[in-house]
Amino acid sequence: GLLQYGTDAYPEARDALSRYIQLTPNAGPAFALRGLCEFEIGDYTPALNDIQHGLSLGAANQPRNEKILHYHEALLLTRSGNFEAAIQKYATFAGGNVPNPEFLVGIGLAGLRTPLLPRELRADKQELYSAVGSATFHFLSGDEKAAQQEFQDLFQRNPTIPNLHFLYGYLLFPRDADAGIAEFRREIEIAPTSAPANAMLAWGWLIKNNPAEALPYAEKAVAQDPAFPTGQLVLGRALVETDDVKRGIEHLEKELQLEPNNLETHLALAKAYSKSGRKEDARRERLLCLEITKGEDAPVAP
Repeated sequence: GLLQYGTDAYPEARDALSRYIQLTPNAGPAFALRGLCEFEIGDYTPALNDIQHGLSLGAANQPRNEKILHYHEALLLTRSGNFEAAIQKYATFAGGNVPNPEFLVGIGLAGLRTPLLPRELRADKQELYSAVGSATFHFLSGDEKAAQQEFQDLFQRNPTIPNLHFLYGYLLFPRDADAGIAEFRREIEIAPTSAPANAMLAWGWLIKNNPAEALPYAEKAVAQDPAFPTGQLVLGRALVETDDVKRGIEHLEKELQLEPNNLETHLALAKAYSKSGRKEDARRERLLCLEITKGEDAPVAP
């Protein structure tokens, strides 16, 4: 498998690695390398599954392998529509040198919520996505002054492009919630049906302990995209905290169908079950929270 991968014989390498995995089921590097083969031949869903499984089995223990695998994981997360998770993976490269121009385009694709690989993007769009990737990379690397200037230049040159204000707001929000909310409002002016922007506006009201103000934004987010996990989470929380516990639990349980290991949702469900008198269910959720926090990659809302 290794030899065939080295000569770009990806289908043959994949098959050899599959036979090796049958003999050695916990071989993390073999899963990861099979994922890279699948990536090259366009089998993107199994590629992401294999790379993530390989990483969970220690395939990234060598620094060089870690960068290659996390980069491909970020590309595949973007292509599958899991944009926030992709940006979090790109953040692991922050502070270092940019490996190649394709890397910036990859970040730009995640940032503008475009489910493509860099090689699938039209040539006339490469410059825009590279510029978005550069601004995002500078922000992730801690150079917020340079990032701010780059984002302002992008806003001036692309005043109506969707998801650009949302991206900047998403980056700002953990450090300056009010500045992030201002960007989400600008996004709504450009794209009123943006489920992510409405969901994050709802989240902003929730962290200010104002679930009544959060509720209409959360309802819009779920109406616009029922499959958007953060929308289901914020609607569930807003409903529970405005005493519509039954409906809130329904939406929190829907969120878990989308993201079974989301710590934030399990915490919210524990509270909701307790509030509704379902003590055993609440206890189960609290135990699950303890299990999840033992892992390194427990997904939580931004």
